[in-house]
Amino acid sequence: MILWIVLSIVVIMAIVGIVFVNQPSFGRIPRGERLARIERSPNYRDGAFRNIHETPLMTSDKGRLQGLLGFVFKDKTGLQPDSALTVVKTDLRQIDPEEDVLVWFGHSSYLVQVDGKRVLVDPVFCMASPVSFINKPFKGTDVYHPEDMPDIDYLVISHDHWDHLDYHTVRALKDHIGKVICGLGVGEHFEYWGFDKERIVELDWEEEVRLDSGFVMHCLPARHFSGRGLSANKTLWASFLLETPSRKIYLAGDGGYDTHFARIGDCFPDIDLAILENGQYNEGWKYIHLMPDYLIRAALDLKAKKVMTVHHSKYAPSLGRAVTEREEHGKERLVTRVDSCHWRGREVGGIVLYKLRYSLRASI
Repeated sequence: MILWIVLSIVVIMAIVGIVFVNQPSFGRIPRGERLARIERSPNYRDGAFRNIHETPLMTSDKGRLQGLLGFVFKDKTGLQPDSALTVVKTDLRQIDPEEDVLVWFGHSSYLVQVDGKRVLVDPVFCMASPVSFINKPFKGTDVYHPEDMPDIDYLVISHDHWDHLDYHTVRALKDHIGKVICGLGVGEHFEYWGFDKERIVELDWEEEVRLDSGFVMHCLPARHFSGRGLSANKTLWASFLLETPSRKIYLAGDGGYDTHFARIGDCFPDIDLAILENGQYNEGWKYIHLMPDYLIRAALDLKAKKVMTVHHSKYAPSLGRAVTEREEHGKERLVTRVDSCHWRGREVGGIVLYKLRYSLRASI
C-alpha cells in the first residue's frame, strides 16, 4: 500500500513537472532548418554551443542542478534593500526623437535612442523567472511595464535566460517591434511565440547585419551559457556592437572575462560606450559573470571611452561586495561599488565609470 502511494506521488510529480516545463514561456529548442544552420556553426560541437575557452559553469563542487537550486532557495538576508528604492520614471514617449539618450530600467534592461533609432535590450518587465515568486524585483523598482515602451526599431536579446528574455514582455511588445536581433537559435523562441520569421535576425559570432542606412549590428563572443529549461546551451549567447552613423556602442550581455574583450577592442577602435555587467558577485560563478575586479580589465581591453555597468540593483542574484584591486606597488584603487545608486563619474586608468541613479535617463 505504502509503495503504491509513493509511486503515485512520483508519477503525479513527474506529470506536473512535464506540464510545467512545456508551458509556452519555456520556448522551444531549435529544430529543422534552424538546427541545421546551428550544426554548421564552428561554435557548436557535440550537440551544444561552446565558449572560446573551457568554461566551468560552477567553480564549486556543486553541479548545475545543485547550483541552480541553491540560487532559488538561497538565504537572501542582506542581499535586498530594507526599504523601497527611489525611482525616477521617464515618460519614454515624450523623449525628443532627435535626442541621443539611454534609459536604464534596472538589471540588464535598457533603451538606447541614437541617431533617430530606438534599440531595446533584454527587456524584463513582467517575470525574471519561470514563476513569479522567485527572483522578485526589489521594492520600488518595478515601475516600467510593456505598455510604457514606445515603438522599437530593434529588439536585442543577448541570450535566452529568464532575466534577459521575458516571455510576457516580448509577447506584449510584439506588434511594436521592428526587428529582433539575437544569437543563433534564440529566434526559435520568438517564432514559437508568434513573431514573423522575416522580423527575426539570428547571428553567429563574427557575423553582422546591415540594418537601416548607417546602422550595423555585429554579433560578437561572450563567455556565458544559455537555456530556459532542462536543456543547456542549445542557443547561442552573445555580445553585440552597434555601429550607428555617429557612434559605436558595445552591448556586452552576460559573461565572464576572457580574451574576446581585447580582440573586440582591437577590431573596433574608438568604442564610445561599453555597457558591461557587474553584479553577480559570487566566486562560484566567476567564469560566467564579470566579477568586479575584472571590470576594469575588460574596459581597458575594449579601450572604451565610457563604461556603464548593468546586471545589478533590481534582483538579489548573489552576494554583493565592494571590491578593490591591489596594484603591483601595493596601493589599492577603487574599481567600482554598487551600493550607491547615484549618478557619479569616476575616471580610473583613463576609463570613465558611470554610476547610475535608479532609474536613469542620460544623454549619450
